[in-house]
Amino acid sequence: MLKKISLLICISIFIICLDQITKAYIQTQFGLHDTKALIDGFLSMTYARNFGAAFGFMEKSHPEIRDWFMFGIPPLVCAIVLTLIYHIKSESLSEFKNNMLQLISLSLIFGGAIGNYIDRLHYGYVIDFIDFQWSLKYSFPTFNFADSAIVIGVFFLIISIDKEKTA
Repeated sequence: MLKKISLLICISIFIICLDQITKAYIQTQFGLHDTKALIDGFLSMTYARNFGAAFGFMEKSHPEIRDWFMFGIPPLVCAIVLTLIYHIKSESLSEFKNNMLQLISLSLIFGGAIGNYIDRLHYGYVIDFIDFQWSLKYSFPTFNFADSAIVIGVFFLIISIDKEKTA
């Protein structure tokens, strides 16, 4: 159990720190909606505030419903992640290694959820800044490192579950 918790703490703290440091940089160096091209026509840093969930989901919902959802769901997700980690077998070194992808995936999700939750508690919104476009015609919703960790974690979790089913 100690190995699983240690891995969760290390990965989560790394994600939370990276997320909060980059958001602090954006907040201090950019005005709201300011943008700086990193790769012309493809990647920019743009300071945005997201009052909704991922990709602006629920941003235009009634504030009371949105706030209940935004402040209630992350602790629930974190509790589910901790429960799942608790039930992953890791008593032997081989079990720990076999379940490493699931543990890393869940730790990424946990760290990302906490990173965005810190923003919600502190500001009432999430700071986003990674902005992908395609020739300035198509734009992907602005996101941050916590969002990236959650998406990567879910992706790897799906792979590990699929791998487990085929084994």
